[in-house]
Formats: sequence, structure tokens, C-alpha cells
Amino acid sequence: MKSSGERISGVSWRAILISLVLIPPNVFWVWEVEGMWHSGHPTTISLFWNVVLNLSILILLNLIIKRLAPKSALTQGEMITIYVMLSIASGLVGHDTLALTVPAIPHAFWFATPENEWSELFFNYIPKHLVVSDKEILLGFYEGDTNFYQAPIMLAWLGPTLWWTSLIIALGLIMICMNVIVRKQWTEHEKLAYPIIQLPMAITEGGGTSQFFQNRTLWIGFLIAAVLDIWHGLHHFFPVLPDFSVRHNARNWGTFFTEKPWDGIGWLPIPLYPFVIGLGFLLPLDLSFSLWFFFLFKKAQLIFGRWMGFRALPTFPYLSEQSIGAWMAIFISAVFMTRRHIISVVKTVLGRKGTDDSEEPVRYRTAFILIVLSSIYIIWFCLKANMTLNIILPFFGFFFALSLAITRVRAEIGPPAHEMAGMVNGQQFLLNILGTRRIGPNNLTVFPYFWFFSGRGYREHIMPHQLEGFKMAERARMNTRRLVLAMALAVILGSLASFWAIVSEMYRLGGAVTGAGGGIGPSVGHIGQFNWLANLFAYPREADVPATMFMSGGLIFTFFLMFMRMRFIWWPFHPAGYALSMTFGVEYFWSCLVISTLVKWIILRFAGLQMHRKAVFFFFGVILGEYCVGAFWSAISVILRYPVYDFAPG
Repeated sequence: MKSSGERISGVSWRAILISLVLIPPNVFWVWEVEGMWHSGHPTTISLFWNVVLNLSILILLNLIIKRLAPKSALTQGEMITIYVMLSIASGLVGHDTLALTVPAIPHAFWFATPENEWSELFFNYIPKHLVVSDKEILLGFYEGDTNFYQAPIMLAWLGPTLWWTSLIIALGLIMICMNVIVRKQWTEHEKLAYPIIQLPMAITEGGGTSQFFQNRTLWIGFLIAAVLDIWHGLHHFFPVLPDFSVRHNARNWGTFFTEKPWDGIGWLPIPLYPFVIGLGFLLPLDLSFSLWFFFLFKKAQLIFGRWMGFRALPTFPYLSEQSIGAWMAIFISAVFMTRRHIISVVKTVLGRKGTDDSEEPVRYRTAFILIVLSSIYIIWFCLKANMTLNIILPFFGFFFALSLAITRVRAEIGPPAHEMAGMVNGQQFLLNILGTRRIGPNNLTVFPYFWFFSGRGYREHIMPHQLEGFKMAERARMNTRRLVLAMALAVILGSLASFWAIVSEMYRLGGAVTGAGGGIGPSVGHIGQFNWLANLFAYPREADVPATMFMSGGLIFTFFLMFMRMRFIWWPFHPAGYALSMTFGVEYFWSCLVISTLVKWIILRFAGLQMHRKAVFFFFGVILGEYCVGAFWSAISVILRYPVYDFAPG
């Protein structure tokens, strides 16, 4: 018998090897459906459904192994290792990460024309070792029907691949070490909830043979969701079948508001995704309420701006700036609440009596050294790309502050997604404060290539998955030392596999296709990084005082929400709801949270905790049912190379 406090080593070399084998096909799958065909979106939700499907298949295989060779069956710790590694690698290739930067590497050179004047505006500032500029090499990249596995093509892409992978490794190591430093405070002292890991922990318990799968309520939810997705998928192939779409693009109530100022409400989708309702049910009531309340609050601001006709403030109500201020407030609050632990960590690093780090994934001193070395490399990388130190430091300071804030929100309340499409990034933060002249053309030119970590949406951010991996290991009483190595290997192979999948598929299908298979297509033109850059060169900006004021206003308002939560226990407005809802993203699931909030409130108010526990299992089943069947349709789309039913938003 193992004592309750004894750690069980679950990070086996076997689990790491299985993960390394699974990473390339999963990365290829994610890129194919998200980047090329736009027919599935595994990584746009906090709980990646391609990873859950992998776990489900492994659990089924494990059941057979347990009958034939029980000693060879996978343990929960090994499945957690696989889950974490696949999540990190899948996140690197998703919509908001390398799916943006890899196509951007040659973009400026292929799409430059005399009319847009890109070559005259910023070509001299592009770091040539980070890009591919030879149009003969790029011909197949954009026109397709070309074998990628040719020496000239592969050699042309080898340099940029290794350079960008080295930056990704440095970023990933800093994130891992930051998580090591805050882990004890957030996990053991504050005991944050980590809602996202509830389902993975439940299905992997005992290697997949726990009482979890014997719950009848679970299977009721599973069957309902599975039947719905099977029907939706069949309707895609046989449109004659009646159907009721649950997708966000099926209904737009904004069309009902046609008169000024109500037309300022814009696009108002009514998504009804069953699995998002399930994820919303797992949230604390105040957060699920806050997410959709502040979404409507955003719409109210748009209506107010339309009514007032703010001509002097054309970008009113400065939603990205409000969100930037809110996230900085969350970061400051997180550091403030962790300050005593951080002081103890510093004492330990300096060799004085601080906090015990014997049970940590790596010693605090090792974590500190890795942060310093990785930071030095990032600075050198950026200096070699012609950036300047006075911009490098605040730019990456903002990025890591935002990363820590997102990770804190995921650990504390676990939103279904955390997309912040807009300009919640370091480049916008610096533009508002400094203007283009003080930033300089050399720094501005590198920014479009940084979109994969400081750009559009942050849905696939890998730092929360790392901390959730440490939390899962703690619950499963795993030895976490080798888990750090597993995470680092996932970052390395995830980056290399992403470059391979994206570039090789672009040469096969053609990156100039805008609408491949009926989807958006892989070109970054619709994101517009280089149009944004050219506009800054053509029309330089001074420091934006109103934008800076709205950033400050967002920060102050978030601190007010925090104060009210601490002062009044009944206060229902969570500051994370405000931070998440100001930019685009909550549109994909806000009405689902309205439903989950009402259902959860009614159950807790009138049916009690026992019914609530049953409802949790029911929604676990709904999530699993949609993830398994929906992922099946996605896999079919890769095989057929044709978009089929897409059960998830993105």
C-alpha cells in the first residue's frame, strides 16, 4: 500500500515516448482543420477536444491491456503526462499561434506590389535570417502542387524554423519556471479550483476504470450529445434532413436593430453549443454571470457611442484598451496576493531560509537561473533582429504579465475560452503610450512576426496548460521532476512539427488559396499584420492620450470590482468577466453561459447539492459526447479533405 503522502512516479519514459509519437499527427490534424480547411477548431476552447479524444482512445485500449497484461497498462500519471504534452504541442499550432506566424514569414515578399509600396516602406528593416524571401522557393508555397521534400526548399525553410523554434523554447522555459514559482502559492495555499482539469482528471482516474464510467447520468448526457452531433453531421451530407443549428453563425439578432442608436449593437449571435453549456455549468456562478453580463455591457457601450456620435473619438469605446487595463490589474493583483511567497522564493534562491522547494518540479534557484538565461537569449534574439533594448524590455514585460494574468484566471475560474481578438497586445500597449516615432521602424517591422505569442487572441496560450499539468500531477501524487522535461520536449517537438505541418501542406495545397475547401484558407492576409504595419509607416502616430486614459480607466474599474468583491460577499461581478468580455471572443458562447447560469442557479436554489452533483455528471457526459463524435467528424474532414460538420466555435 502507498501512503497518502507518498508520491507515485507517473512520468514514465513510456508515456513521454507515446506523447512524442502522437504529437506530429495531432499537430497535423489541428493545422489541417483549423488553418487549411477551417472545418474544425480543436484548440479554440480551453479544453482541447483533440486531446480529450486521444485520451478516450487510450482509455479504451487500456481496458483491453488491463485484461490481457495488467502490469503493462497505463497509469493515471502516464495519461496525465500524455494529456499535458499533447495540449502544449497542439496549442503551438492553433489559430492564434504559429498558424499566424508561419504563413507570415514569406507573406510580405510574395504580396508586395508597386501599389502597396511594402518594399519601399519596410523591407530594409526585415531581419533576413528569420524569413524566406526567394520567390522561386515561394512559388510552390503559394500555388501548391509542389513537393516540399526537395533540398532547396527544405534548406530555405530550415534556418527560419530553427531560429523561431529557439525563441519558442526560451519563451516556453520562462513560462514553465514562472509556473514553478507560483505553483505552491496558487495550488496549495490558495487552493484555486482549476475547473478545466475536472474532466481529464475524472476520466483518467485509475487508468480509466474508475466508477466515473459507471455513472448512468453520465451516459445519458453522452448519448444525447452524441445523437445530436451524429444528426448534425448527417444533415451536412444530406441537407434534406431537418436540422436546428446550434452554431454561432446560425442566428444574428443584431439584424433586428436597424435604427440609430440601436444599430450600434452590431453582430449579436445566439450560439447554443451543448458542450459549452456543460463547460459553463462547471464554472462558479459569479463568473458565468459576469461573462455574459459584461458582454452585454460592451454592447451597451457601443450603443451609447453610436447615440452620442463621438467624432473626436473614432475608436470609442476603446475596447482593447479597456481590456489591456483590466488584465494589467489582474496581473498586479495576482502578484500582490503572491508577494509573501515570492519573497520566500527569493530568500531560497539567495541561500537564506525561505520556503521548502524539495517537492517542486525544479528547485527555485534552477528556475531562476533558467529564467535569466532564457531572458538573455530572448534579448539577444531581438537585438539580432534589429530591435532596441528600450522596446524589447517593456514589450516582453507586458507579454509575460498578460501570460501570468491569463494563467491566474484559468486556474481560479476556468472560462470556456479566453479569446481576446482585437489589439490586446504589447504592440498596441506601446503604440498608445509612445507613438510610432519613439518605437522606431526597426521595432515596428518585427512586431507582425510576433503575432503568434503577442497578437490576436491567446486562445491556445500554453502557460495555463503547464500550470494545470502541475496541478493534475499534485492531485495524482505524481513525481513532477520529469514532468518539466516532458513539457520542454513538447514545446520543442510541437514547434518543429508545427513548421513541418504548415509548410508542407502549404506546398501541397497552395497558400494563396483563400477559401480552401470552403474555409477561410491559410493566407494571413485576412489577419492583416502587414497592412497594419504599412499603415503605421504611411501614417505615423503620436502617443494616443484618449487610448491611454481608457487603459487607465480599465485598470481602475477592475480594481473597483476587486474591492467590491472583497468588501461585499453578495457582489456578483467578477473582474475576469470584464477583462474577457471587452474584446471579441465571448460572442462565440455568451448565450450558452446565460443558459448554464440559469440552470445552475435553479438547481442550487431549488434542488440542492445532490441534484447538482448529478447535473455535473450529466454535463460531463454532454462534453464527452460532443468531443468524441465531433472529433470524429473532424477526422473525417481530414481524410476526405472536405469540410464537414463543425461542432465547436472558431
